Amino acid sequence: MSSSDSDASAGPFQPLMAHYAKGQRQYQQWLDRVTPFVLYRWLGTAGLLALFMLRIVFAQGVNAHAIYLLNLFLAFLQPRFDPSLQDDLLADELEEGDETATSPLPSQRDDEFRPFVRRLPEWQFWLSATRATVFAVLATFFEMFDVPVYWPILVVYFFVLFALTMRRQIQHMIKYKYIPFDLGRKARYGGQR
Repeated sequence: MSSSDSDASAGPFQPLMAHYAKGQRQYQQWLDRVTPFVLYRWLGTAGLLALFMLRIVFAQGVNAHAIYLLNLFLAFLQPRFDPSLQDDLLADELEEGDETATSPLPSQRDDEFRPFVRRLPEWQFWLSATRATVFAVLATFFEMFDVPVYWPILVVYFFVLFALTMRRQIQHMIKYKYIPFDLGRKARYGGQR
């Protein structure tokens, strides 16, 4: 490789790329440091949301940020492997004559316990919500992001969407008997104690 090839690969953007890589490392280090502090992370995000709400009130604008947060929350509540979809696959396999098809849910007392695994883990939920809130706060300062919307329709749309999706999610939770939250109680199996 000649010296002109190495100079061409370095190019005028080499210092910029070095600063970008350094910024990425520092950002990842900060994320690694805040990971164990769940309560403080969420309190910080709640503070950002309060700042965003104040900014919306003072700027007299409306934002669809809540709809995105609702979408994240629903993904947080849903299991990664939807039992209803697996039931459909099991029914299809049994219809086709596949005798080795097994149900993903325990059907007997001795079946293996499978813990609740979220579609969107708490960490990703927090990170996505925080990033979106920071972007939403910054977007309120720029006129180009101020799209005229008749705000009552947006508010009604949010509440209707929230009611319908939460009703469906709660029915799903009741049907498949899972709770997506750890309520601080230790589960007891069998008739012991």
